[in-house]
Amino acid sequence: MPGAVARVPSVTMAAVAPGVPPRTTPTPRLTERLAVPLWWWPAGFALASIAAAEVGLGAPGPRGWAPFAVLLPLTVLLLILASRLRVRVTADEFEVDDARLPVGVISDVVALDAAGKKALIGADAHPYAFVVLRPWVGTAVQVLLDDPTDPTPYWLVSTRRPLELAASLRAAAGIAPAAAADAAPAAPAAAVDASPAAGGGAAAGRG
Repeated sequence: MPGAVARVPSVTMAAVAPGVPPRTTPTPRLTERLAVPLWWWPAGFALASIAAAEVGLGAPGPRGWAPFAVLLPLTVLLLILASRLRVRVTADEFEVDDARLPVGVISDVVALDAAGKKALIGADAHPYAFVVLRPWVGTAVQVLLDDPTDPTPYWLVSTRRPLELAASLRAAAGIAPAAAADAAPAAPAAAVDASPAAGGGAAAGRG
């Protein structure tokens, strides 16, 4: 048509400084949030309601409801805070909340059942170990380290999926799969005794 103007599609390009590669976020190999059990929520509300009723018992008017207005939201806040811990494995790091561990210093990973975890926080505990446990999670992994610059011998971390987390960490660190007896109760203590003395570990940004 006379006077028609052809429209040219606009192209938007992200400004990237010369010689600087674009930033990428590592794709997680495994992510797990160690939330409290679901039954804790109704139990927490029930306990908070009983406590609020006892505190406000006999108080006239709105003052009788004030404990409910305080204790119920406080219960929600505490349960949310208790459920915020996240465990994640990427191609480069093992992340436990704000702590970061380069996978290059991992020498082995042991999946622990409840008995194995109990041993490592009892008689077989190491004073320099980095421990992040949640009492409502029965199983864990022991991440053995080999870093002469750090005295940390291992990380002990709660997980509901110990075999899967151990396999993911081994794959990220380039370690061959372990034997089928990996999750036996006696394995953790044996693994600690047989590991290189004071292997150490780089816990970058441990918080």
